[in-house]
Amino acid sequence: MSNKVAIIAANGGLFDAYKVFNIATAAAASDKEVAIFFTFEGLNLIHKQGMQALEMPAGKEHFAEGFAKAQIPAIPELVEMAIELGVKFIACQMTMDVMGLTKEDFVDGIEVGGAVTFLEYAKDAAPTLTF
Repeated sequence: MSNKVAIIAANGGLFDAYKVFNIATAAAASDKEVAIFFTFEGLNLIHKQGMQALEMPAGKEHFAEGFAKAQIPAIPELVEMAIELGVKFIACQMTMDVMGLTKEDFVDGIEVGGAVTFLEYAKDAAPTLTF
């Protein structure tokens, strides 16, 4: 059984962020090696400004109160937790080029790479998840 977890973050909403970082931090806290490949809208999850304003899905505004009552950390806090747990962040170079973004637009400590970079990591990971 593999000790690696590979996650693709391709969507950039608030619920997507919670899914990605919940799985990533749980796996890392369980002594798994974890890498997340952020592509297209998923780059919002690690973008310095973007992660501050992730959208709640329409009609789901009532979840904000639930998150607060359950004392669920905000996304920037979960990003920091993931970093502290050693989760590897890979930002998609192609998407960054298309969107005119640079490494400085993102949280510190990310790696910039392409699909091949992620595939090399993920080739022996189990599970591989996409959000």
